[in-house]
Amino acid sequence: MAEAVSLIAILDVAHPDLALTPTIRDCPEASIEVVSHSTTDPETGLFFFLVRNADETFEQVLEADHTVADWLLIDDLGSTRLYRLEHTEGTKLISPMATELGGLLLRAESNDRGWTVRLHLPDREALAALWDRCKDCDISFELHRMFRRDEWTDGVAPEVTDEQRAALVTAYEEGYFEEPRETSLEELADSLDISPTAVGGRIRRGTGTLVETTLLEE
Repeated sequence: MAEAVSLIAILDVAHPDLALTPTIRDCPEASIEVVSHSTTDPETGLFFFLVRNADETFEQVLEADHTVADWLLIDDLGSTRLYRLEHTEGTKLISPMATELGGLLLRAESNDRGWTVRLHLPDREALAALWDRCKDCDISFELHRMFRRDEWTDGVAPEVTDEQRAALVTAYEEGYFEEPRETSLEELADSLDISPTAVGGRIRRGTGTLVETTLLEE
């Protein structure tokens, strides 16, 4: 029997009706991440999200989000909150599409337009089928990287976003990682023309991705 060769695909997806897209748009400083195990059974209709750096308006925005039918704050640790959400009927979801094709959503994190997702898929045909389904639903589908499962376990280049890479490189060049620091988040924000909170978030998420993909054993 031939050995199955599965794939890891990292891509950006965006659509006004994708889960939490209005909240992502109206709370750009917040970082939202899917708790992956909650997507293994999409039929439950319940999904869990970790939210970092949400301000006092976040839950008001969540209440007005047309993709959210109901929500519950499960835990509040200050800078990090855990929410349980039920989506409205018209909400578009990537995880059920991947599951139907024999795949699995490994990770999903909000970006400036929608979601950056990492998927485990059985083969290239499944990836092509997912692309077709997204196209039929008018979901923007931008593939960043695809590699075989054995290549993934042997290590690959970290999949930091362009925005995270720019923030990390600028921070390094300006001495943000020196001791003592030679620059501040405010000065980096001026250089990158974004808010200090956004700079901090990009540095934090980019660093987390680098650690995960270069130092941790999968």
